[in-house]
Amino acid sequence: MNTAVITISEQGLATALRIRKGYKQPVSLYALGRLAEDRDLGIDTLFAGITCFSESLYQLVPRLFKQFDGLVFVMAMGIVVRTIAPCVQDKHTDPAVVVVDDVGRFVVSMLSGHEGGANVLAGKVAAILHTDAVITTGTEAQKDIIIGIGCKKGVSAEAVKKSVHDAIHKAGVSIDRVRLFSTIDIKSEEAGLLQASDELGIPLRVVSKSEIATCSLEYGKSNFVKEKIGVWAVCEPAALIAGRKTQLILKKQKYPGVTVAVAQENFMW
Repeated sequence: MNTAVITISEQGLATALRIRKGYKQPVSLYALGRLAEDRDLGIDTLFAGITCFSESLYQLVPRLFKQFDGLVFVMAMGIVVRTIAPCVQDKHTDPAVVVVDDVGRFVVSMLSGHEGGANVLAGKVAAILHTDAVITTGTEAQKDIIIGIGCKKGVSAEAVKKSVHDAIHKAGVSIDRVRLFSTIDIKSEEAGLLQASDELGIPLRVVSKSEIATCSLEYGKSNFVKEKIGVWAVCEPAALIAGRKTQLILKKQKYPGVTVAVAQENFMW
């Protein structure tokens, strides 16, 4: 997806740079020109490859609507709504539009969620920012399965996919119900895991080691894992933390180079 990130504030720029750094494909970054006047931002290196604009968003956005497949606005939702309103035409032709608040707490799929790919784009951005995507389309809202994954260094995408398919079969759920993959932050750059996420079209949510260390939910613990990475487990707590009102429906399953656990959201006790 040909993607642009647009921001108009200093804090938004910091978040936009995090998105660009974590994105696997080239991203065009647009920042309000006055930000370049702030010497505290380290302009010489910070603004390399950034397009600074001085015109209003009302002038800039119509051009970007035609040029890019995906637009990530790092700013207030109200600003985005007013700015894109004159450009919106059809869900089959409009670009994917995602909105992120300045500090990267919320990632909202706003326009062309399903057909235009905004849901997928939001998932990728949320994974980079270590948060969750807000998806409101009906087909995505019905997904309630979170798959926690632990893996060895250098694991292949095929090994991850094979393990996932076996685990969900054991859990008795369809791959179509899977909303997220989840793993620990130290595994967030594993090429095989990222490739499996892309090929299956399932966003990867990253949880931090500190989140797992302080998780009060019940999960299996391993002395071996504790000695290796400093927390008691990966796949089970990752699955539980990444969702809302989660309950494990399949505890840790061991595969060659991969561990998988399956959790269900909004679990009815």
